[in-house]
Order: sequence, then structure tokens, then C-alpha cells
Amino acid sequence: MFSGRASRAEYWTFALINLVISVLLLAVDTAINSRVPDVLYGLATIVPSLAVGCRRLHDTDRTGWWQLIALVPVLGWLALIVLMALEGTHGPNKYGGDPKSHAVGAAASYPA
Repeated sequence: MFSGRASRAEYWTFALINLVISVLLLAVDTAINSRVPDVLYGLATIVPSLAVGCRRLHDTDRTGWWQLIALVPVLGWLALIVLMALEGTHGPNKYGGDPKSHAVGAAASYPA
């Protein structure tokens, strides 16, 4: 879950879907005057969010611990957004094969 690499498209698709669901749940929260659905969804997506963020940083040849930079007020979030938007390294790096390469998907589906 935390190993390998995630392309920009994979990360930002996950982030967009997560945002849309959160906005919809916020509307539900407002309608029922409760924060329970949004909080439950947030708790359910903590680990997947950390995992895809970690794999995205792996694609840029950085450790997933860089996500902790978001704890720095304002500038931390901006720095993390920039890191997530950077192009990944071409070819394999220490975290795995290039997610844009078709060979990676083929190799991943046939274990050795």
C-alpha cells in the first residue's frame, strides 16, 4: 500500500474524487445538522490518502515522510502541493519502476 510509485494523474484523480465526496457529505451534514458522515468518511480515508501521497512522493524520488511538511502552517501545505505537482523521475528509481511505463503494469500483474 505504501510501496511503489503513483503518477500525477493517479494522485490528483484520487484527490479530486475525495474532494467531491467531501463536499457532497458536507451538504448532507448541513441537511441533517450533523458532522457524523463527513467525520466518518475522513477517518475512513486517512490511510488511503497517506498511502497515495507517499507513493506520489516516491515517484519524485522522495520519501513519504515529506508529507509531514504539511504540519508547517500555510507554507507547508503550499510546499506539499508543489511537491505533488512535480513531474516524477523518468525510468525506475529506488522506489520502483516508472508508473507511466506500460512495462511496469505488465510486470506488476505477473509475479515472479
